Amino acid sequence: MNRRLLNPLSLLIAAGALAGAAYAQTDPMTAAESHGEQNADFSKAELHVWSVQGNIYMLVGDGANITLQVGKQGALLVDTGFDKMSDKVIAAIKKMSERPLQYIINTNSYPDSTSGNEPVRLAGTTITGANVTNDIRDSRDGAQILANENVLTRMSAPTGKKSPTPPGAWPTDTFLGREKTLYFNGEPIEIILQPNALTDGDSIVFFRKSDVISAGDLFNTDGYPVIDVEKGGTIEGTVLALTHIVNMAVVEHEEEGGTLVIPGHGHLCDQAEVVEYRDMVAIVRDRVKELVKKGMTLEQVKAAKLTRDYDPLYGHNSYWTPDMFVEAAYKSLKK
Repeated sequence: MNRRLLNPLSLLIAAGALAGAAYAQTDPMTAAESHGEQNADFSKAELHVWSVQGNIYMLVGDGANITLQVGKQGALLVDTGFDKMSDKVIAAIKKMSERPLQYIINTNSYPDSTSGNEPVRLAGTTITGANVTNDIRDSRDGAQILANENVLTRMSAPTGKKSPTPPGAWPTDTFLGREKTLYFNGEPIEIILQPNALTDGDSIVFFRKSDVISAGDLFNTDGYPVIDVEKGGTIEGTVLALTHIVNMAVVEHEEEGGTLVIPGHGHLCDQAEVVEYRDMVAIVRDRVKELVKKGMTLEQVKAAKLTRDYDPLYGHNSYWTPDMFVEAAYKSLKK
């Protein structure tokens, strides 16, 4: 990785990162839901603020990366992390921005992206006008939470059913098409749906002036993509989403620099590392697809160890193992 991409901002909320957390997930669907949260130890967790470029910062150390944009109008977050880190996230926003948090964008419905929604939202405010033209009855109750409609569907529940998340954490504004745009802090922002990737509601967020893409969990440098087949996720859609990120990014010189990409987990990247990750996912997809065409069972496909050459890089997460990734790929291709 190009080390110059990760020069830390002088402000450090605390030193160190969340390390050594033990995970004991075994069921693929449970792993997709909790994304490693269940047994994580947050008692000593710390948070760093790193400068990316333009007016974009990256909050690191809570188990999932958070993107922060600050400017004259206030602050905007992409994802909120785990709720147990909310106090530290709120403190970071207050130190970085003289004006309150106005927007939260959720890239998916996973708890490591959304469980901090309610406490973080209540620390902000909604200011009507400009991008806000609809009737917001709860404008004094905190910042807006924006997401694709399917994120709200996953976080809420049909009438008569118990919701998996509290209503205060639900998106307050959703979009149904492929894209929603904002203009905030002097910068165009695009929220772009990536259909049937990890789930049916994943989005990426492109800060056009700063030239930064917040990829959410679609791109992780520390593990395989967590594809939730039961919620509409497919390996084909994941490859397409990663290809979209690659095509949006523009390199500065000799495949280095230029557009920077903030992953859901792991370190800050440029286009080259997204290309490597996309190619890995595509290669594993093709390997699984070939065995599916031959009529092999899931057990036979797992036994073939199709990810063995990538496991040293991406196979060390016990909450989402290589076998779980292969199983998700197999099931999505069989569908």
